[in-house]
Amino acid sequence: MSKTGLTRRDILRLAGIGAASSLIPSVLRPCLAKQGEQKEKVRFGICADVHKDVIQDADRRLKIFIDKMNKQKVDFIVQLGDFCRPIPANLDFLAIWKQFSGPGYHVLGNHDTDGGFTREQTLEFWGAENKYYSFDTGGFHFVVLDGNDVKKENRAPGYPRFIGAEQLDWLKADLERTDNFTFLFSHQSLENDQSIENNADVRQVLEDANKAAGFQKVVASFSGHHHIDFLRTINNIHYIQINSMSYKWVGEKYRHARFSPEIEKAHPWVSYTVPYKDPLFAVVTLTADGILKIDGTKSEFVPPTPSELGYPSDSLDPAADENDAVRISDRELSFADAQ
Repeated sequence: MSKTGLTRRDILRLAGIGAASSLIPSVLRPCLAKQGEQKEKVRFGICADVHKDVIQDADRRLKIFIDKMNKQKVDFIVQLGDFCRPIPANLDFLAIWKQFSGPGYHVLGNHDTDGGFTREQTLEFWGAENKYYSFDTGGFHFVVLDGNDVKKENRAPGYPRFIGAEQLDWLKADLERTDNFTFLFSHQSLENDQSIENNADVRQVLEDANKAAGFQKVVASFSGHHHIDFLRTINNIHYIQINSMSYKWVGEKYRHARFSPEIEKAHPWVSYTVPYKDPLFAVVTLTADGILKIDGTKSEFVPPTPSELGYPSDSLDPAADENDAVRISDRELSFADAQ
């Protein structure tokens, strides 16, 4: 219920009656799709960090996700990066993704170009056209960002994790063009300095777009990369990290061989992980009256667990990342009530 005494559904209805829209305070004015485009709700399947090139059963995990998304008839699916490299051995895996009956959208991860491949080669292999782009579904606007631009000066060590000036300019223009509630997808998150180096600059673009619109046009940003289940809200925008479909990375110090010698030899990096028994993914529901609902999944570790290995809790948010919790949390968030 808004301060006017109207529900968001009432606001959306009134906003379509011409002069009546002037009665709506600008802070609550909804973004309106063109007539006939707004759906009561849009549902999409989301997964992150499948890591076909690390985990031995990535095909099985992806097949479970695709089969469930087809059964639930979601409007589209999106994967948040670290999906697979562009090599012939991954063609069967990619074919599973393409079994989804609707649109499937890709986000570039830092590991999708391992082995010296370019981002363009990976996109061509996936059948995706652009590194960053936007699309509309059911009256909602969606933006895909590429966090793998190379910072020209004073670059942090390791993989590139930056959004360059050209992409930022594109993002500003894209947000100016839409009047729809907007949701972002990126591999690296936008809310902390361990991810996108210029995360504050990107958030400023989002916040400026909301200020210019006079309402919460940019609602949420989804990311992967850290393999944790996490939510932080900054200046009314929700930053949601989607846990890996496959595993928690623990590294050399805590490596442990869980599988047969044949599997360990064929997948030498799997011992650096603690795999999840079942794949993690989520269904996100967006409603025209301002609700973002996440229906997540839960599993358990293939033992020994991180705690049993002595692995410390992740420093990004120790309170949120319980060491032996394998999940994507169920959540329900309001577009206007974010704090």
